[in-house]
Amino acid sequence: MKDSFGREIDYLRLSLTERCTLRCVYCRVDEGYCPKAQELSAEEFLLIAKAAVDLGVKRIRLTGGEPLLRKDLLQIVGGIAVLPGLEDLSMTTNAQMLAKIAPDLKAAGLRRLNISIDSLNQDLFKKLTGGSLQKVLDGIDAAIAAGFEPIKINVVLMRGVNDHEIDDFIALTAKHKIDVRFIEYMPIGNHTSSSQLRLNNLELIAARPWLKPLPPRLHGQPSSDYTYDGALGRVGFISPISHRFCADCNRIRIMSDGCLRTCLGRDAEVSLRGALDEGKDALKQIMRQAILEKPKQHCFDQEALELRNMSGIGG
Repeated sequence: MKDSFGREIDYLRLSLTERCTLRCVYCRVDEGYCPKAQELSAEEFLLIAKAAVDLGVKRIRLTGGEPLLRKDLLQIVGGIAVLPGLEDLSMTTNAQMLAKIAPDLKAAGLRRLNISIDSLNQDLFKKLTGGSLQKVLDGIDAAIAAGFEPIKINVVLMRGVNDHEIDDFIALTAKHKIDVRFIEYMPIGNHTSSSQLRLNNLELIAARPWLKPLPPRLHGQPSSDYTYDGALGRVGFISPISHRFCADCNRIRIMSDGCLRTCLGRDAEVSLRGALDEGKDALKQIMRQAILEKPKQHCFDQEALELRNMSGIGG
C-alpha cells in the first residue's frame, strides 16, 4: 500500500495500552495511572493486524505504555505471529516485568525486543523513570537467554541529564551483541520544552570520528547505524529533528483506543472504532484512505504536539 507521495507503507506500530509501570520524565511524569476502559480487546487488535497485513504491512511492533501489563499479551502475540505475509513481529518494553515472561514471548512468536533505558546509573534511572535499573538488566539477560537477537536499547538523550553517559552506553555494544540507539528528544505532550533538553545527534556523531557508518538493516529504518573496532553490536542515532527522515517513512501507528495516526509528528487522528464493528473490509477501507492522506512530513520544527503524550501515542 502506497501513500500519495509514493512511500510504501509496510510497518505498523500497534500500541496495546496507555498504562505503564514507569513515569518517565519525557513521557508522562504529570499523568496519573491511565484507565484501561478504552483499550481494545485482543480480538480487536488481531482484526486490525489482519487488515493491516492484507494492505501490505510486513512488520508490526507492539508498544505502549507498557505492553507487558496486558494479561492477554501472549494471546495477542501468538495470534499476530502466525498471520500469513507478516515478516517480523517485535515489541518495545521498559523490561520491568520482562525477566519472567521472556521465554514465553519467544515461544509465542515474538522475534525481536527493544528495551528502554535512559541511564546506567541506578539513582539517576530511578529519578528519571521511577523504576528499577536492576529489573531492566535482569530482563536483558533473560531476553538474551531466550534467544532474542538483536536486542535494541533505546536511550532518549537529554542535555545536562544523561548526556554524560553516551560513551558508557556505546561501550555496551563492545561487551554484548546488542544495539544501542540514541533518540533525540521530541516536542510531544505537555512536558518541559524539548528545545532546552534536545541534543543534536549529528553533532554527537561528528564528535566521535571513530564511529564507522553501516548500511541499514531494513527498509525505512529511522536510525543511522555505526560500528567501531571491537564492537559486537551497533550504535544507532534516531534524529527526527536534526535529520528529518520523512521521505523514507514507511509506518503508521494505531493506538490502544483504536485511533490511527499516520505521522508521529502530527496531531491528526482517525478513529477505527466504527469500522471495527463492521469487520475487516471496513477497516481496510478506512485504513487505506488514511494512508493515502498521510502527510509529507512532520511538524516538529513548527509546533509542540499537545493532543497526547508519548504514552498515549505509543513508543
